[in-house]
Amino acid sequence: MADPRLIQALDYILNHSDVSSIEALAEAVVRRRRNLTIFNAIGDIPDPEQMAREVSANLGGSTKNIMEGMRNSIQEMIIRLVREHAPELTDSQIDELSRTWMGETKQKEELPPQVLLSMIEQFVSFSHGTMKKSLDENLREEMGAWPERYWNAFPPVVRQIISDYLKNKITEKEYKSKIVLVLG
Repeated sequence: MADPRLIQALDYILNHSDVSSIEALAEAVVRRRRNLTIFNAIGDIPDPEQMAREVSANLGGSTKNIMEGMRNSIQEMIIRLVREHAPELTDSQIDELSRTWMGETKQKEELPPQVLLSMIEQFVSFSHGTMKKSLDENLREEMGAWPERYWNAFPPVVRQIISDYLKNKITEKEYKSKIVLVLG
């Protein structure tokens, strides 16, 4: 039985090609014939399809290894920097930061750092009882139970920092430095 690829090519040539297609096909036949002559003289006829698969596999494997190595190096660097500049963070907080910065966690909505900082400041002000009543009323009018909505929008590491600060486990200076670190 004939090769189905040959039958498909012949069908295309005989039934579907136009003048420009025939010229391109004729040039391809001339090039292939020349390559076969050269490779026959050398004694080995490479299979272009097999060569493409081998090159692709080699490149794909090495590229994947390179990218994985770079990713691991960057993550280790992040962890080292966080431990150096914020030694008071727990391993789980550092892990959460690292995964967030590496793009491994997907938040429901990616909030810009400035928006998140404003939300944090409002939440802390409300929690300390220093928020103006009119601002609280405006937020409730627009969003309903805004403190709960804000809290749920905060990444876990931000929640932990706020919680530690509100419970007086960390100073205001530590709180602010951690928030700045988290928000980048």
